[in-house]
Parts: sequence; C-alpha cells; structure tokens
Amino acid sequence: MHELPFESLYRHDFARVAVAVPRLRVADPAYNVEQTLLLARQAAADAVVLTVFPELGLSCYTADDLFHQDALDDAVQAALARVVAESVDIDTVLVVGAPVRTQGRLFNCAVAVCHGMVLGAVPKSYLPNYREFYEKRQFAAARENLETHVTIAGQRVPFGADLLFTAADLDGFVFHLEICEDGWVPLPPSGYAALAGATVLINLSASNIVIGKADYRRALCTSHSARYLAAYLYSAAGHGESTTDLAWDGQALVCENGDLLAEGERFADHPQLVTADLDLRRLAADRLRTTSFADNVHDHRERLSRLRRIEVELPIPTGTVDLRREIERFPYVPADPAVRNERCAEVQHIQVEGLSTRLRATGTERVVIGVSGGLDSTLALIVAAKTMDRLGLPRANVLAYTMPGFATSTRTRTDAHRLMDALGVTAQEIDIRPSATQMLRDLGHPAADGVPQYDITYENVQAGERTSHLFRLANQHGALVVGTGDLSELALGWCTFGVGDHMAHYSVNASVPKTLIKYLIAWSVDTAQFGPAAGEVLASILRTEISPELVPDTDSSAPSQSSEATVGPYELQDFHLYYLLRFGYLPSRIAYLARHAWSDPSLGRWPELIPDDQRNAYDLATIKRWLAEFLRRFVQTSQFKRSTLPNAPKVGSGGSLSPRGDWRAPSDASAAAWLDELARNVPEG
Repeated sequence: MHELPFESLYRHDFARVAVAVPRLRVADPAYNVEQTLLLARQAAADAVVLTVFPELGLSCYTADDLFHQDALDDAVQAALARVVAESVDIDTVLVVGAPVRTQGRLFNCAVAVCHGMVLGAVPKSYLPNYREFYEKRQFAAARENLETHVTIAGQRVPFGADLLFTAADLDGFVFHLEICEDGWVPLPPSGYAALAGATVLINLSASNIVIGKADYRRALCTSHSARYLAAYLYSAAGHGESTTDLAWDGQALVCENGDLLAEGERFADHPQLVTADLDLRRLAADRLRTTSFADNVHDHRERLSRLRRIEVELPIPTGTVDLRREIERFPYVPADPAVRNERCAEVQHIQVEGLSTRLRATGTERVVIGVSGGLDSTLALIVAAKTMDRLGLPRANVLAYTMPGFATSTRTRTDAHRLMDALGVTAQEIDIRPSATQMLRDLGHPAADGVPQYDITYENVQAGERTSHLFRLANQHGALVVGTGDLSELALGWCTFGVGDHMAHYSVNASVPKTLIKYLIAWSVDTAQFGPAAGEVLASILRTEISPELVPDTDSSAPSQSSEATVGPYELQDFHLYYLLRFGYLPSRIAYLARHAWSDPSLGRWPELIPDDQRNAYDLATIKRWLAEFLRRFVQTSQFKRSTLPNAPKVGSGGSLSPRGDWRAPSDASAAAWLDELARNVPEG
C-alpha cells in the first residue's frame, strides 16, 4: 500500500475498527436504524473501516414473541434496506444484527454491508435455552439452515455460519462473525475461523448484566484473542432494551492477542462508539512463528476447507490517518510502576535460578566476576550475591575483581570498590596495564612506547586481558566466571569476541536489554535489598555515562568514551531490537513505530526513573540513521559472536539471542534487503 502516505496507519497494516452501542427502542426498527446510521457516519468520519453493532440491534433483543409478528418483520426488512441504501456513501463496513426469515424459519443474524452491497449474513449457531434465556422459542440455529444464499434488500447474498470476509486491499484483515452465545461454548465458531485465517473475530451480543458478568466477559474476550492470536470485537445491547425481567449494560470491548485495547462505558444512557487501531502485522507475526497453530490447522483441515471466503474492498482513507494506539518507548520496560516492579522481580528470580542451578549442577561454590563500575557488571554482581544467599553460601564466595586499564576513570573505579564493599563480596583489584602493555609490545604496537594510537587492537588487548585474568582466577579458585554482557550489546556486536567480554562460563545478563538493566538496578535500590550504602553507590552508577573506558582522555575523572555515540542511543536501539527480533517487521514499519513513540516527549507515558531533562525525542531522520546502523550490525556483522555464546537464561518473550534457545541465523548474511527497504520506504524527515 505504498500509495498511501508514510504517516498513515493503513500503510503499515494497522486498521481502525469500532464497536458501537446505539440507543434502542424495543420493536422499533425505524428508530433503531436511525441511531445505527448516526453512529456509522461518525465512525466513517473517524477513518474506521469496520463498525460492529449489537445482536438484533435493528429490532432489539427483547422483543420476545413479537419476533413472530409480520409487522415487525416488515419493519426490520425496511430498516435493512435503508442500511444498504445509505451505506453507499458511508465509508465503513457495517455489521448489524437483525432477525432474518428464510426457509420458513427465523434466524438471529449478523449482516455485513459495505457501499450498497450486502456481503453476507451469518446466523447464530448456538441458541441459549437455559436460566433467563429462551431463544429456541423464536429462532432456529445455524445448523438448521438448508440454503447457501438468502435475499436481503433485494440482493441474493451468501448465508450461513461458514463465511469468512477477506479484505482485498488490506493485507491480513479477514473478519468472521459470531453471535453472543457462540463465543461462550467450549469450541466456538470463531476458533475454527481463526484457524482458517480470520484475524478479526466479531461477536454481536445482547448479553444481559448480572453481578460479576462484566469481568467474565472481559476475561473471555481477551482470552479468545490470546488463544486465537486474533483481535476480538464485542458489542453488547445497552440502553433501550426491555427491563421487564433483565438489565443491560452495553459493554463494548476491543481485544487483541490477550490485550484489552479499548472498553466503553457500561450503563451509559447515551450512544457510544468505541474505537481502536488493530495491529494486523503483530497477529501475522505471531501466527507465523507459532508452529503449533499451523499443526492445529492441519488437524481440522476438513472443516476449515469448507468455509466460504467473500472478498471485500475496505473503504480505506487515502489521506493521512494518525495512529492513536500507544506504542511504548521502552518495550522491555513497562511504564506502569506496579507491572514494572513485578517484571523486575521476575527477571531477578530467573537470573538467580539460572546461576544457582548451574552452580549446583557443577558442584561449584564460588564465582569470579569482573566489576567495572558500569551497569552490566553491577547487575551481574547483584545476581551473584543473591545467588549465594539462595544457596546458603557466604557472599564472600563471590570473588569480585576490578581491573583498571589505560582509560579507567576515577569515578567508575571508586564506585566498583564501594559496591563490592557494600555487597559484602570478596573484593580485589588487578591492574591490567602492565600485562596489556607487554602484549602491545609483543605485538609491536606503537602504543607500547607511548604513541597515542588508539585503534581496535589497543582496545581489545585490554578487554582480552581482563577476561583472560578472570578465567585463570576461576581455575585457581575452583570457580565459574560469570559473564556480564547484555542483550543490547550482543545485538549490536558491541563486545570483544572470544577472550573478551563475549565469553564466560555462564552469563546472567545475556537476554536482558540495557534499558531494562537500569530499572533492575533502580528496583533493587527502591526495594532496599542491600541497605543504604549499596543504594547510594547504585544510584551513582545509574548516573554514569555508558562507556567501554578503553581510550584515555585528558580528563580521567569521568568516562572518556561514549558507547552510544558509536552504536546509537540504547533506548532507541532497544526499541528497534524488540520489533525486529520479536516480530520481524519491515524496517519501514519499525521506523514508523519509533517515530510514533519517540517524536514527541510530551505524549505517552514515561517510566518515572527518567527525569524531565532526559526525556529525549528523535525525529524520523535520526531514527532512520540509527536504524540503518542497527540493521547493518545486527544482520550482517555481529551474528558470528552470537553463534558462539555461553549459556544464559532467557528472561523475556521479547527474545534472546542464544543460538540454542531462541535465535538461529547465518553469520555471513547480507543486510542489503533490510537497508534497501529502509532507504526506499522511509522519508528522510
């Protein structure tokens, strides 16, 4: 859909849908259709491509035996004809509920209409006839249907519970209709529809309200969307239905893949239009990767092959339609404090479980760890200390070494010592400058004689010396080397291969991104896990510039290098990583999402750890630049490092980069396809 503007949500396979709850009058189709069309026009004006109305919304649900009256049937047919006629200039697909007479029976139907055409009518499959429900008195179930077509508003249209509606102009938009009770049975029709390719599951309902039912409906709809990897739209009857024996709350829900995207006001005495922007690519990505979903399709292939597919041209706006869906800036870090604290606790439990299990399995009681005073080694040291607590061993069994090199700053060196002391581990220092100088001299490198040649050899000699010392210390003390490198660095290849920070006996941070590491450390401070002295130094570490500290500067009091100046802002690169690794999106789509999330710091939620003066914004040109850097590094130049990673636990559904646990890729791939798509489909600014 490249003819659409880059800024339009429809270009990137989002779709705006609406759930409508109009005012009703019992058995008054002329009034009800007026209210229906009013909301339909509002939806169309809001760039909505599909609008769903409640079950039997043109007649009302509570007409009871009036459904068998010819006068009501005539009025319903007239109302349907009006919907069809006026839909010609209403740019949204309408899904309305109405009783339909055919074959000498009365069916409770969902009718889909678009631009003057009736796309099809779907009868209700399961008629409740228990407790307060008595639908079999008036209606026939879908299984009693003998025809494939029915006449509505003078058009011969597909009829049956076997219809799928496929958008010809929006990839991945396939909708299915079911009615109220259909969604409550153990094997709902929408489940089979999802297996057959439906991504937008629609339930027209007239469910009455009793205590606790709203929560149950919400749970039911969100679980359906999760189980079927789909969107689930639910519209229930509300104000105007008869309250002879029941009451109605008009609950309107839009769910997607286990998330509640939008919900209307219950018990409202005014019409409602609840909209949400569905992410069709997200659904497609999860279905593509969930191989058991395809296996389930195979098991039901005979039934699925009998479903009829009806093509529809959605009324997609040609201009810009801004995305109204919130895209979190930090996909690895929940903005909600309660959820974030829960996440941090869970991550720490996983890390500690991984390391403690490895120590038990090897019969090892000591670990060796290099402590730099930076974020990664700080978190790894916390995990090591917590692991000793879990195993009932003294924290002195954590042998922690700070190893200053040619560019180590006073601040990080001091913080490393303060942290080791505060955590009660065995703290030692090894100055690697003599051994690094000797290696440079052995290599014939000019820096050994004081020449300021600060190339990659100069940097990696220091990184290698540190790791070499750690492994030999582990040999000496019968210990395991704990790796400190994180997910963000592995994605960007920002680590020294082999005998460098790439290697360890066991890693604990390898699937934890840099943005989350900050919050894990902050969480340990907020929850006072180690006391005030540790809290003070941890706060200092959180304020320190991220740096490899391998190239000296005239100012030795602070880090001289900035990692982010070379590989890009970690907050932005973690965003890119999440959407590439988790969903495999096109670079242009990732750029679109990043622009939406990061272009205006005043919009959306921020984790409160980030002060106002550090709430950054990135324009599209900046996003494009750093995304290109990320793609080049991730796809083309860094996989060989990830193919030989040490063991480490996966902590999040956002993925890990272990070649055994989650990510398998060739080490000699080209990034040309990704970079070309980015250059071709993303404007410069």
